[in-house]
This record gives sequence, C-alpha cells and structure tokens, in this order.
Amino acid sequence: MSNPIESVRIKGFRSLADVEIENLPMATVLIGANGSGKSNFVRFFEMMSWMIGARRLAEFVQRQGGADDQLFGGSKISPRLEAEIVMRTEAGRNDYRFALAHAHPDRFVFTDEAFRFSREGLGTEASWQHLGSGHPEAKIVETAQSDESDGNQRTAGVLVYLLRRCAVYQFHDTSDDSRIKKRWDAEDNNYLRSHGGNLAAILLRLEREDRRRFESICDHIRRALPIFDRFEIEESYGKVLLRWKAKGMDKTVGAHLTSDGSLRLFALVTLLNLPSGILPDVLLLDEPELGLHPAAVALVGDMIKALAEDRQVIAATQSPLLVDKFGLDEILVLELQDRRTEIRRCDEEAYQHWLEEYATGELWQKNLLGGRP
Repeated sequence: MSNPIESVRIKGFRSLADVEIENLPMATVLIGANGSGKSNFVRFFEMMSWMIGARRLAEFVQRQGGADDQLFGGSKISPRLEAEIVMRTEAGRNDYRFALAHAHPDRFVFTDEAFRFSREGLGTEASWQHLGSGHPEAKIVETAQSDESDGNQRTAGVLVYLLRRCAVYQFHDTSDDSRIKKRWDAEDNNYLRSHGGNLAAILLRLEREDRRRFESICDHIRRALPIFDRFEIEESYGKVLLRWKAKGMDKTVGAHLTSDGSLRLFALVTLLNLPSGILPDVLLLDEPELGLHPAAVALVGDMIKALAEDRQVIAATQSPLLVDKFGLDEILVLELQDRRTEIRRCDEEAYQHWLEEYATGELWQKNLLGGRP
C-alpha cells in the first residue's frame, strides 16, 4: 500500500481562500464548473513538487506570473499563503506546515515552516519542530539531508520522501513542439515525467524488463483504439522516439502523425499500469478525459478505480462518464462563492433513492449534486 494524504488545509492560494479536506479516500474525484478551483487544487500540489522535489519554489512562482498572482485576491487581500498536510504511514502521522509571505519585488519568503511525527497508538500529538523564517526555499529538505542522525532528521527525511512521491500529471500539451513528440534519453526511465516526454523510454524499459506488462498496456489501448497494434520503439545513439504500428500496416506511425487524443491515451494507460516500483504514492490528474473518446474515458475510469486499491489517485474532471465510475463517498464538489472555492462532500444517504435509478455522473448532469454553472 502507498502512503496517502490523509488531510490537507490550504489558505490563500488562488481561489482556495480557506479550504480543508479530511479523510481523503484513495480514489478522489473533484467535480465542479469551470473556474470553480479544481485545477487550483492540483496546481497547489504542483507547487509543492517544485518546492520540495526540485527546491525551486522561486522558479515555479516566476513561471506562474509572480507571487501576487498565487495569492487569493492578490497580496493586499491575502498577504500570506498557508498550508498544512497530513500523511499517514504504518508508524503514525506525519505533519508538515508552512506559510509564505509576499515580499519585494514579487516573490515569496517563508514566515513559518514546521513538521512533526506522532507515533501510532500513543494518543497524543507530538510537538512541532520549527525551521525558522525568512528563507526563500524549503528548509525541510536541508534538515532531511543534514549529517545529524537524530529523530528530527529522520522525521524530516520521511516527510520529504512522502511529499516527493506526490506527482501531478497533465498530458495536455500535444503540440508540434511538445516533449512527447521529441527524441528522449533512453536512460530516463525511472519514472514517468508529468508531461509524458519520456513515455517512449518508459515503454522501452517495460518491453525489455516486464514484457507481460508491456503487452497488457498494448491490449488496453486496443480496447479504445482498435486500429492500434503495438508500440515499435527502437533505441538509436541513446535516444528513443515514440512510434507505433497500426493493424495491417508495415510502416510505423510517429508521434507527430498521431492524434492528440491517442497520445494522451497512450500516456494515461501507461501511467495507470506502471509497476509499483516506478509509481508515485499519490497521483493527481488534471482533466484526464481531455480529447478522449467516451469508450476511452470509461476505460481510464476503470483503471483509476483499480489503481486506487494500492495508490491514492486524485482526479479533477469535467466528465460525467468518468464520474460514473465512482461512488458519492469518493466525490468532492467544488463551487465558487464570492470568488472563493468551497468544497463539500455528498451525503450518500440523502441521494440513496436517486442512486437506485441514476449513476453518479447522471446526478451531476441533472444538477442534483451541485457543481454546475
């Protein structure tokens, strides 16, 4: 089993003025109208990936338009961004919190950063270990990598490891200049990158090391794309290029001649069928249904549901077909109230008589769940 996110609270990030979600299920589906905050929730974890995984918070902020644009209503309304994340392991509860303040010229500095570990079964919460303030990048990474082998260093190390195993995937860029259409280093195959650029390298590794899984991925793709036969990927001078073969044809097809929806299907099916050793513990998917045929959307929904037996998957979607695959206890409804995102759960008991006749996606389409414009 993976180590999932148990709860998260975010204050002051874009439309997430003050949201808190507790007891996140292993499969979590975010629904709501355009602009309700679904992508902002996913972008928060993308920011965390830059902050903890790459230690480049400043670069993320610059790429996203500056610190003022990341704050709810701007820095005059929300001078700080605050967050607290709880992740559960078999040993106990791991907490990490931080606060970022807007600073000149348009950047963030930490005004608070702290962590703690509360052992399972003790019935009490541990004291916070504070990392100071005024620094531009997360100090928990330094603490985790320090030479001091003590409880704080070990706890920081566990938290950094857990947070780095939360990955955001968005395979939206299939333009002519997208990474998925370019040659890629064949050795870059330890994990699938968020943009899918190293998909060919991952598939080549699976073909060489896990042939049964490789064939299974091809079988799944054929269910939604009947013309597809198999991937044909060859290494040349240490580089690989995504190519595949259509049924009844000798000539292979390159990514540059493949439809956008097919490329996204290739990436999603591969991601959701990776071996556990190269899968993150928490996967966040932003509109995985984009450009997919309804049959492919249903297939992806089944795969998410199956993967959630072992890995936590959080998907933001606009697709009723995808929502149909999940129960009301796995659905979070996001709505915008006075420019603020509000998140609520559905009371399954209240909808029981509707569920006898309608699927969850149909309930959403009929506006019985809310989350509509």
